Amino acid sequence: QVQLVESGGGLVQAGGSLRLSCTTSRRLFSDDSMGWYRQAPGKERELVASITSGGSTNYADSAKGRFSISRDHAKNMVSLQMNSLKPEDTAVYYCNLRSRWIAGNNAWGQGTQVTVSS
Repeated sequence: QVQLVESGGGLVQAGGSLRLSCTTSRRLFSDDSMGWYRQAPGKERELVASITSGGSTNYADSAKGRFSISRDHAKNMVSLQMNSLKPEDTAVYYCNLRSRWIAGNNAWGQGTQVTVSS
């Protein structure tokens, strides 16, 4: 089974920036799609941003204009650059891989905490 390892979370003041990275244990296939989700206390997990193999991106309305997702096939990595962070961005952020080559077509990272102080 593929493993996803996230890094880059932490504590930042409102208006600051963080960059999250997720590395997969196997190379990304051409039809794999990757994304970042987040889950705040008492709330359901929600999509933040996703990117297809062709580079097409999709963002939650709350992330548009502030966050940017990118992927590096050579490094088996997907990143999320988060700027102008707000306290409401505080959540555990999870990396997700959608692939027809893995069981259940989905794999998740362990999550990384992002805390934005006001």
